[in-house]
Amino acid sequence: MKRIARSWWSVFVLVTLAWLFAERQVFITTEALPVRTLLLQYSGVLAMAWMSIAMILATRPQQPERWFGGLDKMYRLHKWVGISAFAMSVVHWLSVNAPKWAGALGLVERGARGPRTDATNPIEQWLRGYRGDAESIGEWAFFAVVVLTLVSLVHRIPYRWFYKTHRWLAAAYLALVLHTVVLTKFVYWTSPVALLLVPLLVWGSWAAVIVLFRRVGTRRQANGTIAAMTYYPGVHALEVAIDMSTGWRGHRPGQFAFVTSSRSEGAHPYTMASAWDAETGRVTFIVKELGDHTRRLRETLQIGQAVRVEGPYGAFTFEGSEPRQIWVGGGIGITPFIARMRFLASHTTRPSQLVDLFHVTTDEDETAFAKLRADAQAAGIQLHLLVDRRDGLLSAARIREVVPSWREASVWFCGPGALGDALRTDFATHGFAVDRTFHQELFAMR
Repeated sequence: MKRIARSWWSVFVLVTLAWLFAERQVFITTEALPVRTLLLQYSGVLAMAWMSIAMILATRPQQPERWFGGLDKMYRLHKWVGISAFAMSVVHWLSVNAPKWAGALGLVERGARGPRTDATNPIEQWLRGYRGDAESIGEWAFFAVVVLTLVSLVHRIPYRWFYKTHRWLAAAYLALVLHTVVLTKFVYWTSPVALLLVPLLVWGSWAAVIVLFRRVGTRRQANGTIAAMTYYPGVHALEVAIDMSTGWRGHRPGQFAFVTSSRSEGAHPYTMASAWDAETGRVTFIVKELGDHTRRLRETLQIGQAVRVEGPYGAFTFEGSEPRQIWVGGGIGITPFIARMRFLASHTTRPSQLVDLFHVTTDEDETAFAKLRADAQAAGIQLHLLVDRRDGLLSAARIREVVPSWREASVWFCGPGALGDALRTDFATHGFAVDRTFHQELFAMR
């Protein structure tokens, strides 16, 4: 989480310092019109920097994923820089229109615009000829960004509509790049602002093209065929086994992939519940019925159906030198731990760590529970199965009571965010090094 915050602040600080270097008169300007012009330029530069980073991260680049510690963390940054760009775009739009509205209502007296200096650079002269078009394009692109951003943030809107519309943010971004190139102060292009903005605009534009043509992750895609399905009615979950083609390079327990079973619905992320065996070439997913799409899967999926799998992604892979590990899986968050247990059971040489697995659930299914107990026994894992209404809620204090040597352990959590945050905070207040040894999967791709 700290890397996400540091990355956000780094962009904000670097862009701000570069802009201040180019606009040193900001410290002495007091008149309304120049201040408004300064705000207009600053908000535009910062909004495009954040939007460019959001666009780049949307292509799921591999190297940043490793640095952030998984695609789930990288997508969290994608979400927050996107929201930040949206907010700064609103500031930019208001700085253009609010003075006009105030003048029209007679709230302020509109001062006369000073004479515009003549452009001596031929490129600047050429760009000035497109100012009107760039302003119109920018305003329409802004309205598109507002609508598309709201669609992505309102979870009541079905995922399939989010999938169909979200990529059009890339088209709006390209329009805003044109707007930026034409209307950004020309002097910025020979200042430190350009050292940051030009690479971001170029890389972001390339990323936008990839997104528009649905080329994201194509090098990590493989085809598969549904080989088996098992439904667990008590926990409303469907286990799907997929036989992969030779294009699948394998995965580590705890990783996830994007699975496409319907082109209209698009790719959905699911954690793999199996260890990789190159001889069988089979990958298993467990899907919880959480929305319209997942509730329909047991009717829409069929044995023998072709699917596309993209991945693997994620770094929730259980590395660490601590002598103990504490696993906490809430609801469908048990999936990465099932994969790890099946991996351990299939290998004669196992890590020396002692492991306690806490699985908390509101639903019960004895068939699913029996499989979970069998996986834990085969892997040598101590399982603590807690059904909320029967066993009460899980707390950090309860974990510490069950595992007295918790200070020597690392904690691996996958499940509801509120529970993970509560456990993390409680362990931190008891001196646990959460930044180093509390691993939380941020499994929210929207």
